[in-house]
Amino acid sequence: LSLAVHIQTSRALMVISLLLGFFGIIVSVVGMKCTKVGEEDPVTKSRIAVAGGVLFVLSGLCTLAAVSLYAARVTYEFFSKSAVPANARYEFGSALFVGWGAASLTLLGGSLLCCSCPAKERRGPQYYRQSQPSTAREYV
Repeated sequence: LSLAVHIQTSRALMVISLLLGFFGIIVSVVGMKCTKVGEEDPVTKSRIAVAGGVLFVLSGLCTLAAVSLYAARVTYEFFSKSAVPANARYEFGSALFVGWGAASLTLLGGSLLCCSCPAKERRGPQYYRQSQPSTAREYV
């Protein structure tokens, strides 16, 4: 526990993100139309899928917060030290870019699942009156 506070915070956010993502996978699989769980009510299944999408969005936000917090702290420490020359080459590591990419893809997937929100009330099947075929019409 002798690590810096920002590292411990980032670690905790990533663990929370992993747990939310794991539960999001389970809930989303239960809410899919192709599974047999809860098959009697399609509106309930859609709402379960939306709940999985919300868990994915929360997971993506936790990942984004953890990676951005770490990047901001590293940048602050780099530029606050006077021993480092101003023209020194500085770039982020590839793990930060992978984290940002993973966060954005998780947010995208969760928001797509959230877009499958069902209608508030489900009406019965709609019947449309069919018109007569064009060969049966009489032309005058």
